[in-house]
Amino acid sequence: ALLPNDYAPDVHERLSLYKRLANCDQAEDIDDLQEELIDRFGELPPQAQSLLATHRVRLLVKPYCVAKLDATSEQIVVQFSPEFAKTAPIEPIRIINLIQKNRNYKLAGQDKLIFTRHAPTIADRVAAIRELFRQLVGA
Repeated sequence: ALLPNDYAPDVHERLSLYKRLANCDQAEDIDDLQEELIDRFGELPPQAQSLLATHRVRLLVKPYCVAKLDATSEQIVVQFSPEFAKTAPIEPIRIINLIQKNRNYKLAGQDKLIFTRHAPTIADRVAAIRELFRQLVGA
């Protein structure tokens, strides 16, 4: 998940773009930056697509007090921040129900939820993360 050297050759420009991306607070901001990247440098290479997808996921999970999210080809590990217990953006009973009803979900300690699912590509992982949070919020 990066902007390849041959896509955006100037290192200072890449750093500026990374900073702008990190400061995106809404999906529309990422969409605008994506449009700008395509206008300036051409079609997005797979690494840049992954970078934007990663930041879209960051925005998706932000309201749910996620401290860390790791998505591999076989599982998604969500670590909730200490604020999760205080604000409970997701009903804890939903997590318990998921774990009881679906063996692909399990807790690892008091703040980590593991979702096992084969997701070989970035697009598959993003879809799995979206599915996980739809399950958690009941949407």
